[in-house]
Amino acid sequence: MKIARKYGPIAAAFVTALAVTTSYAQSPTPGYNTKIPEQILTPDKVESSIGTLNFADGVPTAETAGKVYDYLDTLRGVEVFLNFMPAASLEALRMGNAEMGATKANQALIFDQLLDSNPLLLTGNTDTVYCSVFLDLETDGPTVVEVPPGTGPGTVNDAFFRFVIDMGAPGPDQGKGGKYLIVPADYKGDLPKDKSEGGDYYVARSPSHVNWLILRGFLVDGKPDAASKLFREGLKVYPLAKKSNPPKMEFLDGSKVAFNTVHANTFEFYKELDHVIQKEPIDLFDPELRGLAAGIGIRKGRSFAPDDRMTKILTDAVGIGNATARSIAFHNRDPRSPLYPNSQWRSGFVGSDYRWIDLDGVSGRNKDARTNFFYMATVNTPAMAAKLIGKGSQYALITADATGNAFDGAKTYRLNVPSNPPAKDFWSVVLYDPQTRSELQTSQPFPSRNSKRDKLVANADGSVDLYFGPKAPAGKDSNWIETVPGKGWFSLLRLYGPLEPWFDKTWRPGEIEEVR
Repeated sequence: MKIARKYGPIAAAFVTALAVTTSYAQSPTPGYNTKIPEQILTPDKVESSIGTLNFADGVPTAETAGKVYDYLDTLRGVEVFLNFMPAASLEALRMGNAEMGATKANQALIFDQLLDSNPLLLTGNTDTVYCSVFLDLETDGPTVVEVPPGTGPGTVNDAFFRFVIDMGAPGPDQGKGGKYLIVPADYKGDLPKDKSEGGDYYVARSPSHVNWLILRGFLVDGKPDAASKLFREGLKVYPLAKKSNPPKMEFLDGSKVAFNTVHANTFEFYKELDHVIQKEPIDLFDPELRGLAAGIGIRKGRSFAPDDRMTKILTDAVGIGNATARSIAFHNRDPRSPLYPNSQWRSGFVGSDYRWIDLDGVSGRNKDARTNFFYMATVNTPAMAAKLIGKGSQYALITADATGNAFDGAKTYRLNVPSNPPAKDFWSVVLYDPQTRSELQTSQPFPSRNSKRDKLVANADGSVDLYFGPKAPAGKDSNWIETVPGKGWFSLLRLYGPLEPWFDKTWRPGEIEEVR
């Protein structure tokens, strides 16, 4: 039609005939009447990263098909590990609470004497009193959480570690205390009015049955006693149906106790995930993710029972997935990861979005950024990624010294924290073990230094030098954190109540340098 409009019908017919004649003038591909574009054909032999792939006129040989299916199952196993890590991580936390005896919503795991290095918990802090509760909306239905006035940052996450609602200081009660009502997404019954409508509750709906409530209480005069008392006397969790006679709260102390809350990096990971999929509503995960899990045999309503071949493949896949997550966490290649030019300090929230949706509005979810966070940390809330002056907390991660080398527990390092740290409340530095991503276990129960709790010696300019090594440099005991020869470590700098100089980067921490 375009040719006819431009040249007229006679010229158009001539051009068309010429094109057809030229096509037939080319030598036909053997076995065909015409020339077939080479890019749509498959040769009899293809060299690939998984070996030689053989075909008979485009049909894979049985050997090649088997090789490709092994690769496909491995690929899906890796993708399941990376994509479902948030779910397995929250399930491991639930299992850790249960191991300590906290199996019901009125049973809270509290760290009365802070989180020391005995429990395994991803990059937990040594600076606030944690209070951990697991809700089961399938068993209890809509569940009330009463938080007392003075509660620090608190959050509820669903079984896929997605944000449900904040409580305490960053929540709608703004630290004044209040009643929250967590409701199953599919609940059809009558509910009390929301606070915004003149009711008594801040109402939030969750798509999952299991939900994690994690609260933090601040130190008073460098001690945890007040925060512990605050939760033990003021926190209440109970089914809405039992509000007239709620079950009594039970508190179990997790301080100084060895137990695990970290997901597996072995074949056991898939078993942890299977428990989540069997427990939760089918639509907690979208069809794409459910299909990915089903592709390796994890399906709701069916037993996960891989044969020997699949067990071997998934054991390989989880090893690759673990190596992938560790590479993203310790050698992040995203150019937005460094907090400053030519610096080893990195962001835990690459892209600055708690959903890991890239802010250009086009790129979609940055899965590597999500993996980077959930392999190293827990608790998902907008407050951790947002700019909240004087509220909540901000974090900086460092996994290498100023020269880019991983930290060596046999060497001594120094960090200069410049004067006037932009923290309304306090700042802290905590060391972690790269294997467990939990607190580094040394002779010090708390591998950290805290500007409010510890008596740090400042320099003449108001800055503070911290030292990391197997032994304290002479006269530096109060500013020293112990490390272990033969083990590596990494660190987090936390600012509680961060101020503007943190966000505009007019204040920045020094690099960690080896002391020679």
